[in-house]
Amino acid sequence: MTQCFPGGAERRRSAFALPLLVAAMNLLFTISSRTETTNALADAETEGRNLVHQLLEQRPAENLSTTGVLKFKDTHGKRLEIPVFFATVVSETNWTSRYEAGTNWVTITHTQNQANEYHSHDANGGDVILSGNETMVSFAGSDFWLADLGLEFFHWPQQKVLKREVRSSRGCAVLESVNPNPTTNAYARVLSWIDSEGGAIIQAEAYDANGKLLKKFYPKKVKKVDGQYQLESMEMDNPQTDSRTWLKFDLNTK
Repeated sequence: MTQCFPGGAERRRSAFALPLLVAAMNLLFTISSRTETTNALADAETEGRNLVHQLLEQRPAENLSTTGVLKFKDTHGKRLEIPVFFATVVSETNWTSRYEAGTNWVTITHTQNQANEYHSHDANGGDVILSGNETMVSFAGSDFWLADLGLEFFHWPQQKVLKREVRSSRGCAVLESVNPNPTTNAYARVLSWIDSEGGAIIQAEAYDANGKLLKKFYPKKVKKVDGQYQLESMEMDNPQTDSRTWLKFDLNTK
């Protein structure tokens, strides 16, 4: 004969309900964690887009022209110094920067809310208009690419502020820019340390499609000329080829 104990059914239901309660709590915790992660990601992307929008809104106050020198080692290890001419022309609708080094030159037209336009002429006589990954080619054989001179990565659609930290004694926002269509020989991702006060690039690192560090960019010196801060020199390192290029401008200071 089956013997019934008082309250047995209730105990069985309670025992069965306990793991269900634990599972439900775990599910709620997982959903909450995912929601927090999603919200944090959305906030980081919104902050990144806003930061890039502010950076791209900056434009020169007036026309500028100066000379300088491009110093680097070529593929054979020979050290080269090429005179450089740089000019900025400002109009009501856009502004144009032009770099000339020997027989090489590039003109970059910056228009708000539009993609940059690169008009390039190389030593082989090529005269072309480039865009996107096509701009990731060397300028005059140096470690600087045309995309570097035009800060092309700020025009990529995915921008995200990862964190804030101090770099070169300056408080910075660490901005991640992701290339939507990276190719083997192009930047896939760029990290930029942006000065939280002035909006200047303190340092930048570019990574290839395999996630390996490809370039390091350092603005080296800034001087005040006619009441405005201007970049005097910048350095580009390529750890993969163990090469380095310096671009120095002649600034007349008062």
